[in-house]
Amino acid sequence: MPGKRLSLGLWLLLLITCAVVITRTQFRTDMGAFLPRSAPMAQQVLTEQVNSGAASHLVLLSIDGAPPPVLAAASEALAARLRQQPAFIDVMNGDDKSFADVQDFIWRNRYLLSADITPERFTTAGLHNALVNDLGLLGSDFSALTQQTLPSDPTGEVMTLLQQLNDTKGPQTQDNVWVSADGRRALLLVHTKAPGFDIDAQQQALTLISDDFNHIHGIGTARLHASGPGVFAVHTRDTTKRDVTRLSILASLGAISLLAFAYRSPRVLLLGMLPVASGALAAIAAVSLAFGFVHGVTLGFGVTLIGESIDYAIYLFTQTARGDRARDTLARIWPTLRLGMLTSVVGFSAMLFSNFIGFAQLGLFSIAGLIVAAGTTRFVLPHLVPQGFSGAGAEALATPLLAVLRQRGRLRWLVAAAALASCTALLAHHGTLWDEDLTDLSPIPAADLALDQTLRHDLGVPDLRYFVVLRTNGEQPALEASEALAVTLSQLAAQQRLGGFDVPSAILPSDKTQQARQAALPDTATLGTRFTQALAGLPFRADTFAPFFHDAEAARTAALLTPASLPPALALRLESTLTHSNGGWNVIVPLHDVTAPAAVAAALAANGPPGAAFVDMNLASAQLLHRFQREAMLLASIGSLAILAMLLAGLRSLPRVARVAAPLAAAVAVTAALLTLGGGKVSIFEIVGFLLIVAVGSNYCLFFERTEPDAETRRRAVASIVLANLCTVSAYGLMSFSSIPVLHDIGETVAIGTFLSLLFAAVLSTRGTARA
Repeated sequence: MPGKRLSLGLWLLLLITCAVVITRTQFRTDMGAFLPRSAPMAQQVLTEQVNSGAASHLVLLSIDGAPPPVLAAASEALAARLRQQPAFIDVMNGDDKSFADVQDFIWRNRYLLSADITPERFTTAGLHNALVNDLGLLGSDFSALTQQTLPSDPTGEVMTLLQQLNDTKGPQTQDNVWVSADGRRALLLVHTKAPGFDIDAQQQALTLISDDFNHIHGIGTARLHASGPGVFAVHTRDTTKRDVTRLSILASLGAISLLAFAYRSPRVLLLGMLPVASGALAAIAAVSLAFGFVHGVTLGFGVTLIGESIDYAIYLFTQTARGDRARDTLARIWPTLRLGMLTSVVGFSAMLFSNFIGFAQLGLFSIAGLIVAAGTTRFVLPHLVPQGFSGAGAEALATPLLAVLRQRGRLRWLVAAAALASCTALLAHHGTLWDEDLTDLSPIPAADLALDQTLRHDLGVPDLRYFVVLRTNGEQPALEASEALAVTLSQLAAQQRLGGFDVPSAILPSDKTQQARQAALPDTATLGTRFTQALAGLPFRADTFAPFFHDAEAARTAALLTPASLPPALALRLESTLTHSNGGWNVIVPLHDVTAPAAVAAALAANGPPGAAFVDMNLASAQLLHRFQREAMLLASIGSLAILAMLLAGLRSLPRVARVAAPLAAAVAVTAALLTLGGGKVSIFEIVGFLLIVAVGSNYCLFFERTEPDAETRRRAVASIVLANLCTVSAYGLMSFSSIPVLHDIGETVAIGTFLSLLFAAVLSTRGTARA
């Protein structure tokens, strides 16, 4: 009794401690948490743009299904409602208010922002040339705008700045709102205050948009469509939650039905869940303490990875005969169960050394979970199992596999032939075995991607692929480097190597540049004298330009612009192109319409500022995927060798190790061949599935390698293995029906592989349990 109280007391203390840790745990879902610890700059840019770049704040909206006047009215009404919501930084639909804040900021600060502000611009000759240019504009299509701005801005700084900040082709305008090329859709572009990775905030923003649209009167049959990173994140989470919930309920019902049939005791059924629950709590707490946070992917994958811990209770309950004590059964099977757990632990230990934080978290999660689950089975369950319990119902499950065992001599050649054929097929596979198409890994439906491409094309939102990145040790050095980079990029644009670019210094010039522009502005008296001389021979009245002298003098003595000076829309653009991380400042410059990537890269290497790197996002994404694949294979190889070493240490016999390893190797080979049948390819998720096949299947193989004392004991052992396998195959088999690639791939792989592990272990067994 003292031992029982001590075991239960320590177990409860562990659970309480883990629960306290979990209440303080930070859970994250951003992609950056899964990056390598020493990611190249290109991969860092990729992650920053996905997580918090300007593009991650975008929501693209379209309204269709009604006549053009109704669409225009709906667009104006929706924009007006959304502009009143604090969840949105700005709302643009092509009307006069779409760029009001930005235009006002540019107007007030044009002399600090314009790259054309030099001393030469305010000489008599420079002013005269500007006025001559104004005279030409008054006779052009820009006459109305020129008449409006001429008294305050005769040098034309605003026109230049607006062109610089809006150098991409925008959508068409009809009835004072943006519309698609065919006029059938009204278009809006919304910037959310929250970045795309903040899924809860994105969900709230989408709800606000939908509610505001539904409260607009007179829209008739008009329909609202939304797209963008935040929309994808919300839909993916909802789909994942729906799939996981539905499949988990079905899997739970299936497992409960099987276990209820086998145990025929509600109490024992609940006790069987204790190892899994205890292991999950301990795993979350361990990762939280080691890393300071738990990633959502780790949580989802990790619970799956320690799912084998339910087998521990199955082995104990099913192999306990009527009249036997659970502790006696555990004493008999514990060496095998412990070795099975240790093989999984050493296999997952290789992941701890991964350069990818996500892999390292998964490794620690699995190790901590399995150890605690096994400990719960060993030290807690024997004290809680009802006296005289026996899982008699499970013995009927052994009959089919016992029939296979009796024919194993005739079936071995089939297993050998299947393994050989699978290896041959994998070696002869046409092209690479790895799935390198990132779209295959995306959970976003093709219809949603097509809508996104349509809206981006209609709105003129660039599909950014190419960037220039560089890193400095301060904000001002970063802005100065941005200005130097702009010179090189302007030359490339003039050569038509690219269509445009977005440097942070165009939004916020460095202090040195702003001071130089202030110094280029003459005092009021000097400017007045030169301007009077510049008017000679031109049909302008001198008193018309009084606002110009006032604004120039105000700019000459104004406080320098800072990030806090920017309106929200420009502040967002600055934050996406100038970021602060790990003690340094990163300049991230998107490039538009790059026609000669190699030439741009070469020009930057030769003439760009020090440290400037040309980034192809498609290539960076592919390289990141390749790095994941290489490391996954390396870790799988190291883990496999560690498992063999552990088996050798536990079994102390090379022939016995070979008998355990052979069914696992054959199961993995045949599973891989089936997955790649007909030209299919192996995804990064399926590699995780292979690890699970080995982790779960090794337990089956070890129990088949045991020597049992009598036929009845052997029959119960076979029944426990079959029951454990049915629970695993049914759970993962249901997961394979998910529309989410990660769930589908892991489910399909593990369901096939663990079933084959059981079958091959039975066919290739030569001793112990096989004698049944």
